[in-house]
Amino acid sequence: MKKIGILGSTGSIGTQALEVIRNFFNYRVQYLSCFSNYNEIIKQAKEFRPKKVCIIDSDLEKFVKKELNPEGIEVLSGYEGLYEISKESVDLMLNSIIGADGMESSIIALDNDIPLALANKESVVIAGWIIRDIQKKKNSTLIPVDSEHSAIFQCLLGERNSNIKRILLTGSGGPFRSRDFKTFDKITLNEALCHPNWSMGNKITIDSATMMNKGLEFIEAYWLFGVKKNMIDIVIHPESIIHSMVEFTDGSIKAQMGNPDMKVPIRFSLSYPERCLAESKLFSFSENNSLSFEQVDLNKFPCIKIAQDALSSGGSHQVVLNIANDYAVSEFLKGEISFLDIHKTIDCCINKHQAIEKPTLDEIRNISIWTKEYIKKEFFT
Repeated sequence: MKKIGILGSTGSIGTQALEVIRNFFNYRVQYLSCFSNYNEIIKQAKEFRPKKVCIIDSDLEKFVKKELNPEGIEVLSGYEGLYEISKESVDLMLNSIIGADGMESSIIALDNDIPLALANKESVVIAGWIIRDIQKKKNSTLIPVDSEHSAIFQCLLGERNSNIKRILLTGSGGPFRSRDFKTFDKITLNEALCHPNWSMGNKITIDSATMMNKGLEFIEAYWLFGVKKNMIDIVIHPESIIHSMVEFTDGSIKAQMGNPDMKVPIRFSLSYPERCLAESKLFSFSENNSLSFEQVDLNKFPCIKIAQDALSSGGSHQVVLNIANDYAVSEFLKGEISFLDIHKTIDCCINKHQAIEKPTLDEIRNISIWTKEYIKKEFFT
């Protein structure tokens, strides 16, 4: 029986992970966490019977305790509760927390030799150098859950890093790939939330629309796979069938492909190093007989270039990038700023910050606070 802990269990990845677990008898859910969706986590806990549950919003703890304590389930709250639960001994932690709040739990897991299935890409974006150092020191297991990085991870199984020529990160181009840039100032929230291929949470769907997700994934690939920046290319692939590729020094290319379904990389991460037997229809090559590729337009999607520059200029710029993006996307989702204001806000914050090459964990926390305060003061007062 494989013991699984899930952080961010009420979000898109967390709920899909539980759907996967529901269909397999050899997984045991040890703990669940969420930020504030107490009704959903209560339902999840009553079905999957974890030993512990954590709700980060402490004001809601009493409602969860009322429902779950009689069931013999321990309830924790706040970030202290989250960090405590992250130390629990499990066979695998799935970190699907959205945003920078997931960073500390990733570091705790790796530092305690807990295998980590990582859907929280922000952990690597804002603390990639720390995570890589821990992995090297402890030989910790980290399995990417993002479809692109899961694809790269699978392509590299059995391969030597010295044989990598380049990594090819694919992306659909989002809902505005073919839209005239002159009309971007008229983009509405509903338009930005309509992804052509993937079903995802609101935050990552907006990141896909701005293509900041590709910028963050570029940074993530750099830290996860130990290649040089000039060995990572972004390729627009509208059909989202090829999830990413690796080209090797002998001229061969490996591609991981399949229908766009997040349950596939989730299943892979939960069952690794085995592969589970899933009930899925055979991939139809006749129905998917045309795969196309395009060069990314950095003028149309400046968030990619902003992210690439942040990687080059220093680790603390990656922290500012991530925090500013989280905040700007949140304001866009609330209707407070326009679509084009997202990249402008991020760029302005980065330009106001003096880069530190590899900030410590305490420095990362302080930079996060500075970024939030700067954004509030400059843009939302």
